[in-house]
Formats: sequence, C-alpha cells, structure tokens
Amino acid sequence: MIEPFKNIEDTRTLAQAIVDTVREPMLVLDGDLRVVAVSRSYYLTFRVHAQDVLGRPLYALGDGQWRIPALGVLLQKVILERAAMDAFEVEHEFPRIGRRIMLLNARKVFYPDHAHTTLLLAFEDVTERRAIEREKAELLRQAEDLLRQKDVLLQELEHRVANSLQMIASILMLKARTVNSEETRQHLQDAHQRVMAVAAVQEHLHASERHDQIEIGPYLSRLCESLAASMIGEGRPISLKVLVSGGTAVYATAVSLGLIVTELVINALKHAFPQDGPGGQVVVSYQIDGSDWTLVVSDNGIGKPDVAASAAKVGLGTAIVKALAQQLDAKVDIASGPGGVTVSLTHATVTPQLPQTA
Repeated sequence: MIEPFKNIEDTRTLAQAIVDTVREPMLVLDGDLRVVAVSRSYYLTFRVHAQDVLGRPLYALGDGQWRIPALGVLLQKVILERAAMDAFEVEHEFPRIGRRIMLLNARKVFYPDHAHTTLLLAFEDVTERRAIEREKAELLRQAEDLLRQKDVLLQELEHRVANSLQMIASILMLKARTVNSEETRQHLQDAHQRVMAVAAVQEHLHASERHDQIEIGPYLSRLCESLAASMIGEGRPISLKVLVSGGTAVYATAVSLGLIVTELVINALKHAFPQDGPGGQVVVSYQIDGSDWTLVVSDNGIGKPDVAASAAKVGLGTAIVKALAQQLDAKVDIASGPGGVTVSLTHATVTPQLPQTA
C-alpha cells in the first residue's frame, strides 16, 4: 500500500520530479491554484524565471493572461468533481514571446489520504498548427472560388457553343433551300442533321449535374428521346428503345458515345424503314462489365444484303463512327441482312499474358 505523503515538501519534490521529465510546459498547482512546481519547458517557452512563477497564483502570472473567468470555472470543476479539462484554447499577446495560441489541459492528482489537492496544468503551443489550418482553409476557399468561376465560365462557353451550333445549322438549312442540285441539297441537309446532333449531345451533357462522370443511362435516354421527337413524329409507326445496364463515363467518352449513337440512330431512321410499315424498331443498348463495355444499335428494317460489297464504299456516317470508335479504342462490327442491321462497338481491356514457366 502506498504511504501518504508526510508533508507538503514530499508533494513538491515528487511534483517537480515528474514535471521535469515532460517536454511540454507544465505547472503544478495547489488547491488555491498557486504554483508549487514548474517544468523546465515552461521557463523556456514563456521565457520567465523561477521567481516570476513559483509560489504565485496562476492568475497573477505574466500580465494576467490566465485571468479568464471560464478557465477558473473549469479548474474549480476539476478540483471538486474530479473532472478533466481538455484543449481549453487561449489566444493572447504574451510578454516576451508575442501572440500565441495555447491549449490547456488539466488533471487532478489523487492521494490516498486525500490530504492534498494538486492539479497538473499542461500547455500546448498550437500557434503554428492554427496558422497552417488557416492557410489550408484559405487555400480551400480560393480553390472553391476558382471552381465556381470555372463553372460560370464553362456554362457561358457551353451557351455560346450552343448558340453557334444553332446558327451554323440555320445557315446550312437556308442554303439547302436555295440550291438547285438535289445531291447538294441532300449533303447540306445531312450536314445540318450532324450539326444538330452535336448540339443535342452538348445540350444533354450540359444538363448533367456532374461533368467529370456522366451517367450513361439517363444521358442516352434523353438523347434518343430528342432524336425520336425530331425524326419519328406521330406519323411514323417506329419505336426507339434504350436498354442500359448502368455505368458512367468521363466527359470525353460520353461525347463520343453520344455522337456514335446519334449517327447510327439517324442512319437507321432514314434508311431502314423506307415504307414506314408497322412494327419498325430501333434499339440502343449499352452493357458494362468492369472497365469493358459494349454499345449496340440495331434495327429490324430492310438491312443491307451486300455488306461486303458496300465496304469498299464507306459513307461519311460510317467513317465518323469508325473514327470515334478508334478514339475510344473500341472494335466495330456490322451485321446486316434481311432482318435488319446491327452495329456493335466493343471495348475490351486486354489482360497481359504472363510468361509460361517450363
């Protein structure tokens, strides 16, 4: 069993031995909050001498920087209720060391005979930490401001791009109406449709809440709804369906996918159903498996019976699809027959083969 201390000198000797072993500034206080022991680091931190601290009340130290009513209440609570005081923050212009931010932590020392009241009061200088935190907060604020400015500029850019595309489309349509050559008129109308397709892709991407990752399902659905509204109308018994299993894509990939879908759907709606018979259907599907994906646009129209013969004569639409597929590192497969045309784009991640050991 630990013997009680015989006198106050034993208490002070033990206290001084303890505080001299810790690196952080520390005071040992009695029940009246007078200093009975001081750590060496306290002298070094606050640049004071023993006569400035020992035996003096806590509230009389320095220029009275610890004369804080809230601090007094907490220290009395530590004494009376065996509570603990943690991270009580004090910012003050201290004599000799200037403005500092200190965190105070207090604990009561318990003795078997309950004859003495002793508090350990430790000080942690967090001035540099707070400065770094403020600097970090300011950098974050500036970054947020820059992001907001970027969003504003991006919206303005997208708005101007949309207006420019609409203007180009209008000029192409006006020119198509004035030319005499049917072939030239058809080329201008095709160009008009492609400009409008780019405008539609841009519009739907602009509507996305995030620009870093685009959800493919809603994106292709909205895009195909626009295409159906502009090309099918009420008089054509043709349906356009979108089947997507989920997944997201970065902005650039989404743009390419949207342009490919637009080109293939427009081509199907223009050429697959010349008679506009009932039951016509175009299906857009997108399946994802990890980093691999497959995009398929198919129709049940008249098809192209001689795909091999037409391969030598590649139209502009096919060239656009193949160029975009090459950017996406995707393989293009075209299957055609009396039952319709199916165009598949497949992106498969190549797994490196490990060398076989003998």
